[in-house]
Amino acid sequence: MRRALIGLSATIVLTASLQAQRPAAPPAGPDPIRTMVGRLELENYKATLKGLTQFGDRRQGTERNRKAVDWIEAQLKSYGCTDTGRIKYTYTTTPRNPNPAARPPADPNAIPTSAGGGRPRGIRARTGVNTDPMRQPDEQLRALNTEPATDGPREEVYCTKVGSTRPDEMYIVAGHMDGHGWGEAANDDGSGTALVMELARVFSAPDVVTDRSIRFILWNNEETGLNGSRAYATQRAPLQGKEDPPGSGRYPEPRWLGMIQHDMMMFDHGMPRADGTVSPDQRPEADVNIEFQLTSKFVGGARELAWALHAANEKYATDYPAAVGSRMTNTDSTSFMDLVPSVSLRENERGTQVGNGWDPHWHQPTDVFATFSDKDFRLGLNAAQTTLAAVAQLTGAKLK
Repeated sequence: MRRALIGLSATIVLTASLQAQRPAAPPAGPDPIRTMVGRLELENYKATLKGLTQFGDRRQGTERNRKAVDWIEAQLKSYGCTDTGRIKYTYTTTPRNPNPAARPPADPNAIPTSAGGGRPRGIRARTGVNTDPMRQPDEQLRALNTEPATDGPREEVYCTKVGSTRPDEMYIVAGHMDGHGWGEAANDDGSGTALVMELARVFSAPDVVTDRSIRFILWNNEETGLNGSRAYATQRAPLQGKEDPPGSGRYPEPRWLGMIQHDMMMFDHGMPRADGTVSPDQRPEADVNIEFQLTSKFVGGARELAWALHAANEKYATDYPAAVGSRMTNTDSTSFMDLVPSVSLRENERGTQVGNGWDPHWHQPTDVFATFSDKDFRLGLNAAQTTLAAVAQLTGAKLK
């Protein structure tokens, strides 16, 4: 027994000696994705959003909207995202039904549901689009927003980070730049537009390389029925993955791998109170809502994409967690959900929360930059961190 213990002791000493002689593993290098996420700063995000508000509500079909499109393109180019382009289409207002009495009567026994699914629960506050200019107390902003929309040609701008090894494959990262309601459209959807622009800035840095391509696009005409995103999907879907000219290694429309929309990113103050008012402060349990649509043809891939974003939030977002839901609706990702795995990021669930009055500034004169606090802006920044980290992983992003 004594001899066995001596042998065991010698084995332990020998093992320890060999381990001591073994060269130490080199320290792991810095995580490139964490470095990239660190390049997203609150003040930069706020400055980009503030720049958008100089054009008022950026309502489609107006000069202020066209100037905003030009400004966005100039900013993208200044970031180094020089592979820019524009989608052009014509918008004509859909005539209203002249005979409302001809509509089928509502079923009085039907359980109310939000568009895209989900029963409204809890206290509901009134929502709608403000059309009264006099509800905007700021005379300069009221004057800026006075020009009405007219039908006709429309444009929306995009830029592309071209992949180094798989330029023929692409993720679409988007928000919509138009708004209405006689405010500044700061949250809806300046917050999503600024987020996409900030991601374009980080990915366009000269030391960032991605295997796959990323397209950053700012839709027009979202507020009239997703017309800008539908125009893009209609025009560009048939061009996917086609090399032009043949043998050039250039793909004007790489094959779509996923579409990520950002629409209203900052305001999560909780359910309305019994009197219909909402807390003035961001709630401590605020989160980034990631939604896919159960009825889409690509629900499996969309679900995987949503959870990839959730995992990226868990690892890289600094302040607010993420929540995944299955009722994506009423946003530009709807135009893509039957063509490619598609998700949207929001401050709240679109159907059952935003649609029930959780954001009192939605389409109102109060949707101005000054309404929101740094806690609100930081929720938008955390959504940016979430998407940047996920897209960096999905596209194989590296630093030179």
